[in-house]
Amino acid sequence: MSVDRTLPLIVAAPLFGAALLVGAGRRLPRSAAEVLGCLFAAGTAALALYASAGTPSSTARPLEWLGGWRPHGGAGVGIVLVGDRIGLGLATLVSLLVVAALAYAWRYFDEPPRRHAGSFPALVLLFQAGMCGFALAGDLFNAFVFFELMGVVAYALTGYRVEEARAVQGALVFGVVNSLGAYTTLLGIGLLYARTGELGLAQIGSALDAHPGSPDALVVAAFVLVAAGLLVKAAAVPFHFWLADAHAVAPTPVCMLMSGVMVELGVYGIARVYWTVFAGPGGIPAPDAHRALLALGVLTAVLGAVMCGLQRHLKRLLAYSTVAHTGLFLIGLAVLTPEGLGGVALYVLAHAGVKAALFACVGILLDRFGSVDEPELHGKGRQLPWVGVLFATGGLALAGLPPFGTALGKAVTEEAVGGWATALFVVVSAVTGGAVLRAGARVFLGLGPVPGSGAAASRPAAAAAAEETTGKAEEPETRGGRLSRAPVSMLAVPTALLAGALAVGLVPGLRTGIGRAADAFTDHAGYLAAVLHGRATEPAATPPPHWTTAGVLWGLVATALAVGGALLAVRRPLGAEPARWTTPLRRLHSGHMGDYVAWFLAGVTLLGVLVV
Repeated sequence: MSVDRTLPLIVAAPLFGAALLVGAGRRLPRSAAEVLGCLFAAGTAALALYASAGTPSSTARPLEWLGGWRPHGGAGVGIVLVGDRIGLGLATLVSLLVVAALAYAWRYFDEPPRRHAGSFPALVLLFQAGMCGFALAGDLFNAFVFFELMGVVAYALTGYRVEEARAVQGALVFGVVNSLGAYTTLLGIGLLYARTGELGLAQIGSALDAHPGSPDALVVAAFVLVAAGLLVKAAAVPFHFWLADAHAVAPTPVCMLMSGVMVELGVYGIARVYWTVFAGPGGIPAPDAHRALLALGVLTAVLGAVMCGLQRHLKRLLAYSTVAHTGLFLIGLAVLTPEGLGGVALYVLAHAGVKAALFACVGILLDRFGSVDEPELHGKGRQLPWVGVLFATGGLALAGLPPFGTALGKAVTEEAVGGWATALFVVVSAVTGGAVLRAGARVFLGLGPVPGSGAAASRPAAAAAAEETTGKAEEPETRGGRLSRAPVSMLAVPTALLAGALAVGLVPGLRTGIGRAADAFTDHAGYLAAVLHGRATEPAATPPPHWTTAGVLWGLVATALAVGGALLAVRRPLGAEPARWTTPLRRLHSGHMGDYVAWFLAGVTLLGVLVV
């Protein structure tokens, strides 16, 4: 089977699996439904791997016009899937993480209601189909459709434990904020269609290129609206408020997917839309796009790192670390060069494994001790030594310890950005990695003062109002309540994920392939020629990502700072009342939907000001 013909199957296979589970799941036992879910997810991963390996070169762009609806005279109404190496790599990463999440969730939840054994794996397969479809979509409207399929399923998965009020509230906040992002994206697509009469990415880009010069207000507004919707999914500041609330209540396997790949797909969407539609002479000038992405990236990285360091709820801690690293991804994209994109691609690939592994470890703590509160878990993790090793390894990888792929991606991106950004990358990596190591030292080693039993009783009213963010008295997610011991599957998954993140930094062929794929991805004219005219062009080659002495040294510096910061932080008792200087930031993240909607509108305005 040709690679072209494989592309629709990558989307159709999980959709068919979900339909089968919904229909036949009424009669299947739970074990059979979970086996089917894993088989369909693994089959999709195999298809994506085959397509990626079967692509003749890193610069090739296999494409399939569904139903044979090819464009005529440069215009078209058909749906096209484009399988360049970056898109296929993301589809592969998505599918492998879905397999890992389903393996982790094997007989995980309480027994589902009668005739609903296939509900959870079916939802996860729909989630997989939406993410893979978005990674491969070659037209803007269907990219939007796939993105919203992913979003709607994510709402349902976030509130999967519908019997808990907090899960429903987190899913509602998630749904409202992301729906606002969807409306702005759809409005932006409508503006582009009004201007060009096209919905295909290549067709829109070609139509805009036919009128070179400074973009008018309609093109700028379209870019701002489409980008705002994608930045909501990417959890960039100030569109990020939904993320921590959703992660705090979502089941652990869902958190593994949301922080591992869903947020990163928002970053991918920004890159895809810019380079295919707006990077030409009729689009957004590079200095304007650079300014907007850089400013939002810096704001996101700094605020995410600060909020990460302030958390005691372990899921929220990891969620804010995702926000911080999203900021670093955006800074790397802001360079608008193949070198920056190649570094971000490596960073995303390794970060997905590390973050999913850390969430898996937190899930084991939740299901063993009924809490994700750092002080309450003080010393209890000694009963789970291997989980402690995995958690510490994840923290070191997050900080940028060579030879993990996170360190390589960070080093390559730092070099592409240059200047002061290197210091920002080091500090943000050190703060987020140090927060994880601090929590690990308290939980698994019992370091630091033992929290006082009367702390909660003496908590002032202002702090008591935020009690839901501590992570105390959480309901275990696993079948039968608290675990007496962690199942082998729950330990094997984070081990494999961290091994994969290490491999990203060690396999030379991988980084060489990503470098060539980044050259092709950023070739605006080459994409248009391949999709519209079937002509393969060779982009200008750039040096592939590689280890440098400076990159290794900065990675070691960031790791040393993370370890030192964790040891200093763990020596200080966690007081009942938060530090006074953090009050404005905590009030900013109020949990009130109206506040988040207001900040969404402020973010759209800010993005517009930065682009103009």
